[in-house]
Amino acid sequence: MATSNPQPLGGNQMPRFAGPATMMRLPQFASAAGLDACFVGVPLDIGTSLRAGARFGPRDIRQNSVLIRPYQMATRARPFDSLRVGDIGDVAINTFNLQQSIAIIEQAYDGILGTGCIPLTLGGDHTIVLPILRAMRRRHGPVGLVHVDAHADVNDEMFGEKIAHGTPFRRAVEEGLLDTRRAVQIGLRATGYGADDFDWPRQQGMRVVQAEECWHRSLVPLMAEIRKQLGNGPTYLSFDIDGLDPAFAPGTGTPEIGGLTTIQGMEIIRGCLGLQLVGCDLVEVSPPYDPFGTTSLLAANLLYEMLCVLPGVKREAG
Repeated sequence: MATSNPQPLGGNQMPRFAGPATMMRLPQFASAAGLDACFVGVPLDIGTSLRAGARFGPRDIRQNSVLIRPYQMATRARPFDSLRVGDIGDVAINTFNLQQSIAIIEQAYDGILGTGCIPLTLGGDHTIVLPILRAMRRRHGPVGLVHVDAHADVNDEMFGEKIAHGTPFRRAVEEGLLDTRRAVQIGLRATGYGADDFDWPRQQGMRVVQAEECWHRSLVPLMAEIRKQLGNGPTYLSFDIDGLDPAFAPGTGTPEIGGLTTIQGMEIIRGCLGLQLVGCDLVEVSPPYDPFGTTSLLAANLLYEMLCVLPGVKREAG
């Protein structure tokens, strides 16, 4: 299929260990203007509570994206023939000031969304979803949510701080950024400080699917239910890599055993096909804890899967 859209640099044009250090070796653009979707990094990890290192996530994810080819063999999706996609680099956060970084991220996403472009974000710790959702609220109103994570991230505070990687979804509910009737959290598990850790989002109207409900089963039926629940409104997909079991994704700051498999992660994302996705993120990849790059390789492929389910992506008949 002939197209003038930007394309990833192919392995027969340039060896995969060479060429541009962008997501899938796509052309880099100075802004999102003129793009339908963009990859953008937010290298922030000063909101973490245990193991830092997610600031290196965007660079390592890009490095491990070089083997991904443009055509999805299973779903027959042709994202680069369907949409204009590019890599717009990283948001220049202030690594010494979390509050200022939040403001910088909000402003950056106001600019991205103002062009009509759908951002696919390479994190960074999960703090970054709060300023992104604030920008989404200004553009789309309260959004639906598909949130994959080991943790609900609804703490009221952490060490007295209202903004950190364990608090963004409580702040998002309080600020009216989410349509909680159209919100689901998948993969929550492990230990907590009390039942309220998972019950609070339920009390706000959100659906909580704990990891134990996902063990030993395909998540295709679950995603059919979720698509029906979320309907046609604007929806945001936030995927914390620790939602997957550390056997598959060891390079993360707060690993929890008993998590989702890589296949279930892919089923969740592919199950978002048909939703009105207005943005996606993949967060909490901490490369220092995975010297083999397995976690970043997985993250890169999940981001590609997100691209393949965006509105407007065509699929080849057959």
